[in-house]
Amino acid sequence: MVDVAVICGSASDGPVAEKAFGVLKEHGLSYDYRVISAHRDPDRLDEYVKGSDARVFIAIAGLSAALPGVVASKTKRPVIGVPVSGKLMGIDALLSIVQMPRGVPVACVGIDNGENAALLAVRILGAGRT
Repeated sequence: MVDVAVICGSASDGPVAEKAFGVLKEHGLSYDYRVISAHRDPDRLDEYVKGSDARVFIAIAGLSAALPGVVASKTKRPVIGVPVSGKLMGIDALLSIVQMPRGVPVACVGIDNGENAALLAVRILGAGRT
């Protein structure tokens, strides 16, 4: 079982994911990393999420940033969205992630803030162990 699945919508989002990897390693959490676009490869994304044994998902995406919401629609496990700067300084991605419809919750951290996404995953996984 892997602790965290980190999914980027594009390979260009990799630098944001790298920030998360460092924090996850520092806290001794295992992770799996994939680049899967919610728009270009929805069937592959569906297969990955449904087959993953990850306890938490971190979904990193820019532009329309559909990835975190799509992941959340396919699992009951926690999903943390990380908006990536690009067009409109990342505000478009931020708004896409925070405006999920009722019943499809996604936690959202700041633009390009892979570190906070990983720290939130650490806290979620450690809940109740204080």
